[in-house]
Amino acid sequence: MSFLIRTIDFTATGREIVRDRTLEQQTLTVGRASENDIHLPDLAVEQRHISITDQGDGSLQVEALGTLGFTIDGRSTTSTQVDAGAGCEIELGSARLAIAREGGQAGAITITIRQAEEKGRRTEAVSGFALGSALPSKRTMAWAFSLVILALLLCVPIITHLMRAPVETDQDMVRRGTMIDQVAFDSTWSSGELSLAHHDLKDNCEACHATPFVSVQDKTCLTCHEELGEHAEPQRLRAGMAPLPASEAWQWAVAETLGKEGPGSCTSCHIEHEGPVRQQAATEQFCADCHAGLDQRLTKVSFDNADDFGKQHPQFRPTFYTAYGKDIEPSRVSLSGNPVEKSGLKFPHDIHMDENGGVARMAISLPDYDGPLECASCHELTADEVGFKPVEMEPACESCHSLVFDEVGGEFRSLRHGKVVELREDLMRMSRAPRRPVATQRLPGRERPGQFALGGTYAVNFGRPASSLISINRALLPDGVCGDCHIPTRTAGQPDVTPVNLPDRYMMHGFFSHAAHEEEECTDCHEATQSKEATDLLLPDLESCRDCHEGASAVKTAEIVPSGCAMCHGYHTPTNPWPADHPILQDRPAAPMDNAIASLSAWLKD
Repeated sequence: MSFLIRTIDFTATGREIVRDRTLEQQTLTVGRASENDIHLPDLAVEQRHISITDQGDGSLQVEALGTLGFTIDGRSTTSTQVDAGAGCEIELGSARLAIAREGGQAGAITITIRQAEEKGRRTEAVSGFALGSALPSKRTMAWAFSLVILALLLCVPIITHLMRAPVETDQDMVRRGTMIDQVAFDSTWSSGELSLAHHDLKDNCEACHATPFVSVQDKTCLTCHEELGEHAEPQRLRAGMAPLPASEAWQWAVAETLGKEGPGSCTSCHIEHEGPVRQQAATEQFCADCHAGLDQRLTKVSFDNADDFGKQHPQFRPTFYTAYGKDIEPSRVSLSGNPVEKSGLKFPHDIHMDENGGVARMAISLPDYDGPLECASCHELTADEVGFKPVEMEPACESCHSLVFDEVGGEFRSLRHGKVVELREDLMRMSRAPRRPVATQRLPGRERPGQFALGGTYAVNFGRPASSLISINRALLPDGVCGDCHIPTRTAGQPDVTPVNLPDRYMMHGFFSHAAHEEEECTDCHEATQSKEATDLLLPDLESCRDCHEGASAVKTAEIVPSGCAMCHGYHTPTNPWPADHPILQDRPAAPMDNAIASLSAWLKD
């Protein structure tokens, strides 16, 4: 059993288009739904309107499937049986289905679908009552409305701009949101809302668009963002950029002829009027476009290519002191060569962190520690939870390494720490202090007689002076009180200690938040328990960080964190991904933050 479905349409010029298709099945469904065998997109037709079934004896059964009936050969019904050989016409909305059998009893049943023709007389009769007969033609009205729009949205803003009194941009007025723009209808030119960072400028177009019909220039952006630094020198930045595709290069060429600054300008990356959104961090691909093959365009660079932290990234190069001295500048050295740090201190981490050693037993007995020493015993996070405060001798070390040298009136006197000049003064003052009589030390109850007695003319204290144990020279020897932690030296012939140089921050060209890693143990990254010398640079290398951090395309798991370039590097601010007042660090754009970096750390952890 087969049906031949023939659809007849007409083009705008009246040419007839016939499409045929054959269905090998017993029953057809007709309706407005697309899943019907015959789809009629007419609102007058139900989703499933009728079914047509071949009975096998030359007749067809036509049934209504919905609440509406159908019209067959001029009469309305909901169910009928027709002779396929005799043929019939079914009317559904504006469609006419002519049914006939071709080739006798064994031939296929043909259903021809046509659209009903409009009654010409009726159209002419009704046209006199239509609104279109009293209005101009559609073409005339379209041109008229175009001219009105052109006048209101183009001519009026231009004329009011030329005729108004010049107004200089007042940044204070801008921050208060005061309306200083006098151009009428200029808001109709806006391609969209401003970003959250610039939302205060919504009533002051001239704050950015200083010259009419000219793209925003870099110098205009820098009037407010003057604190931002260049990612690189403009000429080297342009030379290091990857070649543009031909189509994009052509677009830039056209844009530059219209006053837009070329690639590398502020507006090439920062696109405004995209809606009230925050400025997002640059994607990994944004950085990799240049840095993946930078050595091919810039041969004189001091760093390697980088396009993915988990696959291609140079070894870390922290900044620290590699030589002893007072006026020594820190150096940036790669961790690949196992560099040595020369801070000027002698401090074995392993002895202090041995849970079964003597230091641990001493710390357990002290109320300040109440347990073996750990990293937090000496290293305290700064308020921003990014770096650490400098380790000070008095609160961190003096509990065990006491500098007390005398007791006067029940009060202990300690050597001042930090300056050798003050140390000399304290030691000289101790040497000049009166010593106790020999009688009270060696022979209780016995004194020298006569003029040799205490207070006599020839009285002499033959006791051992305390300064002989901790004299100026002795204190600054390798086995003296200062030599426990400091490296002795001589300055201008006088005993001295090697200056202590400890950097406040090692990763000067990248950002690292200790607060974001607070769930990890310090010794997971810093091998302090095995360090026997203060010269050991206890910084994790690239491979150590890759245990958890992989490129931006990595799949996030319980152990792996996808890490794009912007997580550690910023474009304008290399030492931080974003400046402290960046909207991404704020809960809302206009609200200042008390601790921007701490919020960034929380963002990184999430």
